Amino acid sequence: MKAIASILLHLDAAPHSRDRLGLAARLAGRLDAGLLALYGAAPSAASHFPLPLGGGGLTLDDVQRDEARRAQARAWFEETAAAAGAPRLNWSELHAVAPLADAFARQALLHDLVVVGQHDPDVAGAAGVPADFAEQVVIDSGRPALLVPYAGRFDEVGRRVVVAWKPSREAARALSAALALLQPGAQVHVLSWGGDPAELRPLLQQHGVEAQFHAEGGDEGQVGELLLSRVADLGADLLVMGCYGRSRTRERLLGGASRSIFGAMTVPVLMSH
Repeated sequence: MKAIASILLHLDAAPHSRDRLGLAARLAGRLDAGLLALYGAAPSAASHFPLPLGGGGLTLDDVQRDEARRAQARAWFEETAAAAGAPRLNWSELHAVAPLADAFARQALLHDLVVVGQHDPDVAGAAGVPADFAEQVVIDSGRPALLVPYAGRFDEVGRRVVVAWKPSREAARALSAALALLQPGAQVHVLSWGGDPAELRPLLQQHGVEAQFHAEGGDEGQVGELLLSRVADLGADLLVMGCYGRSRTRERLLGGASRSIFGAMTVPVLMSH
């Protein structure tokens, strides 16, 4: 039985969505997993406001704008699917009354791994995706999620991996998911602030992984920034960490390190809540 047999990818019309699709397709091919590209974008902002004289709903411009971004995402999918030549790449569209993140998180429950993009403030309107979409999906679905930065191009993950370890269920879940993404001969570095990273040695060796272990120092209140700096120093192509936070009815609370990574990630990040 494969650890990752089904991948759910979020697609929108932002330019980096195309690169995210390519990365997910290559990953699915390497893992021999099915990939469902699920297009989801909130309707144009004008649809949320009533029109004068008792009118309401979408204007013609809104409809055309929404259709154009859906068509763009579909074109990217068709291009990628044709190039991959893989019959297990599938397209679907999210049609739901519920808020976008809630509806997507519900679908995420039906897959082994989720791939979503970091929020890009420069194209937020064109994408039709809330600023906290990725955060909500990770926290509400509880599924392992691969977050892809909006800046940079990432052809592969799993060759040089940094694991941010703390003895918590979130970190343990993220590590379990990451084991399936490691490429043969991967370089793995386990970092821990205030803990013993070497306690993972027996488990990793059972999986055939020889890692290097680093007990880090510095201000624990700045772990997010320190972690990103170490990721750069080690030339990592994947960061693995738990997502610390909780969901409430009207607010979402993230731990400091998680908040830093969501805002400033420089490489793909595998998270689990």
